Amino acid sequence: ILIWSLMKYMKRSWPTKTLHVNTFVWGHISVVDIGSFLSLTVRLTTSCLSMQPFPNMSQLSAALGGLSGVPELEVEALRPVNLLQERNLLPHRPLDAPEPNLNADLKKANCSPDTFRCTLTNIPQTQALLNKARLPLGLLLHPFRDLAQLPVITSSTIVRCRSCRTYINPFVSFLDQRRWKCSLCYRVNDVPDEFMYNPVTRSYGEPHKRPEVQNSTVEFIASSDYMLRPPQPAVYLFVLDVSHNAVDAGYLDVFCQTLLENLDKMPGDTRTRVGFISFNSTIHFYNLHESLSQPQMLVVSDIDDIFIPTHDSLLVNLKESRALVRVLLTSLPGMFSQTRETHSALGPALQAAYKLMSSTGGRVSVFQTQLPTLGAGLLQSREDPNQRSSTKGVQHLGPATDFYKKLALDCSGQQIGVDLFLLSSQYSDLASLACVSKYSAGSIFYYPSLHHVHNPAQLDKFQKDLERYLTRKIGFEAVMRIRCTKGLSIHTFHGNFFVRSTDLLSLANVNPDSGFAVQMSIEESMADTSLACFQAALLYTSSKGKRRIRVHTLCLPVVSQLSDVYAGADVQAITCLLANMAIDRSISSSLSDARDALVNAVVDSLSAYKNTVSNLQQSGLIAPAALCLFPLYVLALLKQKALRTGTSTKLDERVFAMCEFKSQPLQQIMRTVHPDLYRLDTISDQGALHLNDCIVPQPHLLHLTAEKLTREGAFLMDCGSVSPAICGSFCFFSSFVSYEYQTQIPELETPLSERLRALLAWLQDSRTFSSTLHIVKDDASAKTSFFQHLVEDRSESAFSYYEFLLHIQQQMSK
Repeated sequence: ILIWSLMKYMKRSWPTKTLHVNTFVWGHISVVDIGSFLSLTVRLTTSCLSMQPFPNMSQLSAALGGLSGVPELEVEALRPVNLLQERNLLPHRPLDAPEPNLNADLKKANCSPDTFRCTLTNIPQTQALLNKARLPLGLLLHPFRDLAQLPVITSSTIVRCRSCRTYINPFVSFLDQRRWKCSLCYRVNDVPDEFMYNPVTRSYGEPHKRPEVQNSTVEFIASSDYMLRPPQPAVYLFVLDVSHNAVDAGYLDVFCQTLLENLDKMPGDTRTRVGFISFNSTIHFYNLHESLSQPQMLVVSDIDDIFIPTHDSLLVNLKESRALVRVLLTSLPGMFSQTRETHSALGPALQAAYKLMSSTGGRVSVFQTQLPTLGAGLLQSREDPNQRSSTKGVQHLGPATDFYKKLALDCSGQQIGVDLFLLSSQYSDLASLACVSKYSAGSIFYYPSLHHVHNPAQLDKFQKDLERYLTRKIGFEAVMRIRCTKGLSIHTFHGNFFVRSTDLLSLANVNPDSGFAVQMSIEESMADTSLACFQAALLYTSSKGKRRIRVHTLCLPVVSQLSDVYAGADVQAITCLLANMAIDRSISSSLSDARDALVNAVVDSLSAYKNTVSNLQQSGLIAPAALCLFPLYVLALLKQKALRTGTSTKLDERVFAMCEFKSQPLQQIMRTVHPDLYRLDTISDQGALHLNDCIVPQPHLLHLTAEKLTREGAFLMDCGSVSPAICGSFCFFSSFVSYEYQTQIPELETPLSERLRALLAWLQDSRTFSSTLHIVKDDASAKTSFFQHLVEDRSESAFSYYEFLLHIQQQMSK
């Protein structure tokens, strides 16, 4: 009745305006022009009921009658929000990924957003429609993340589309028991006889019930067809800086002790091999042949023509030479404790590592504490400390030489991944050094002020990161291919890899903490399909020497209305993709261009929404609820070390922050950009989670502003891998108030202390990477780093959140 009344009212009041309604089945109504409908609801409620100009959730739900054609979540996502008036926009809990508008069966089978996420959960039919929305289309992937459950399929037949080579998945359609249609290219394929048998139910004739058709994430045990050579063993080579700078920092003791403690926990089997190289002005190899009674150091001083002194005992079987490895790790710190050698021949050391590893492939772990000063790849200081606070631009964000990139590409070709640990308080030109990891699919770690005496907190973080690094899962000689539905195309990749072809990434190593992003475009209209599918297939060799294929498949609806595109916007995925794009632009163009592009992304999307969907003429800054946090996230991005200007930022720290954006998964990027802030001294059991007989409090999120802090309270800021921090007066930690730093919570027998420990344990368990807790007293100098994360507040060189909103409004009115 309400729907038809609205239609009659519209015809009477706006005869030129039509409301499109399709009635397929009784009780199922699909409102196509949702923007017009929302506008109509606003005007009706204003004129007839004299209520607020913006409809709230209950009004919209009532207007739509709870009909299944327009899900309630999508209605809420389109609710117009005046950002200048509504100041408390943060949800009480960390933001979840939006649910695609799919039927219950497809939702249940769909890939987890923690693994595979799209910036738009409603895919536009055409590029023209995407252009109107002024939102980026792309994917965020976390393909090798740790999973509690993973269906592993052993079968002599891996069923794939004969045309596009897509792996069979939950979103294919079975025409009958003998034929299935591909969800990407729509080719009809035959069902192999072996696929008719279901190993789970042990029944025959139900191919649609097999695990690879029931699960969107599966792992196949690959046959010899997926091997160019026999699977390699796990091979680990450690390349260690032993210059005076390195010894003084004290990292070598921590490294050796941590490796000793985790030697038996490193992924591998009886074939696992290890080796060690150390360097200062010369290169030192270590003969660890099992027949020796002591490790033997072999020194190569000709760094201009590096060679391997012996090939059969520098990379040794860990099981056979374990005793010698332990002796070396025990004695290594003392061997260089009195060194006065200040030079660093990093380039020749890497060349030696490449020559040593070329026949097998594997992982090279490099520990460097200063600017390379000798041999190939030597670097000069390019940083001007007087320009750290510049607002005009930042120079030298790109490499000074192509030596490290070329070496990385050579390594990638031989299935060698290089991970870099930079432990330096002085400028070391990370922009150049990072290339060795970027293009070999490696990881980059940075500890800018590590010292065993002056900064024990950084040393503690290094130890925890290293422990995670040594024991985390690893894949060798990997490639990843991303496929998508006909009409969609991939044009840009983000992450650490080498692009072997248009859709194939070469990953010498793959680890569970790395993320990737891709940008996409729509080449052909998808008007003839209602669903779009995306599939990522990761082929790798496990540490046990098994060739495996991990496959993730994501399914999303295709829409024809601009309002539906906005309703399906994933603001966190959009923010992360834009961050990747901004990093690329800051290097290829300039930092100011990248910052302008981020601001323009907000201006363009909100202008497009205002002009084409909302039909609202009221003053203010209007955004759909799905994008109401977009300006806040972009402001937070602009205040990150990677992109900020006007605030003193060391060049290496800026470059490292850029590397993090390009290689971290979405959840980690968002914790860095917009940390979760909680008040702790008032937590209670109200709304708590009950997990395994443990009550986990769920305090509400607070806006990142000093207005939410009090001197009497205690607050937890969860910044991801950047150490979480607690700031406050700590009236309930009375035995600890004399310390500026602590890394654990005292176990007091009070309800508040028990709740706090439960919350911290739950936060730690929800992530895979290591983190260190810092407790910072209210009067400690270290609180500066805590306050830097309060992105809604004004700084001497950046807008407050409200000022930024006014700036966006001003730009929109131009």
